[in-house]
Amino acid sequence: MTRVARLLLAALAVATPLTAQAAPRRDAQGEVRKDMREGKVSSLRDIERRVLPAMSGMQYLGPEYDPTAMAYRLKFIRDGRVVFVDVDARSGQVLNQR
Repeated sequence: MTRVARLLLAALAVATPLTAQAAPRRDAQGEVRKDMREGKVSSLRDIERRVLPAMSGMQYLGPEYDPTAMAYRLKFIRDGRVVFVDVDARSGQVLNQR
């Protein structure tokens, strides 16, 4: 892994959470599974199928789920710049891209 890639991954680890009130809980994976079973949110795969095609030319780094906001944050990188795409987990609608 290159030095730049390691630095970018380290930056992602300390990135600002989706909500200003609270950082996503450590059990976010369990929360998203519970929310999916209860029919409250779409699956990550469904969200990725909708968002990834619109992000052509970018490398997908992975997702994060915020159970408080009921939103996914998808992380991408292109030309050394990290881009976050926040997606409403219920509707699949893109909320924010930065």
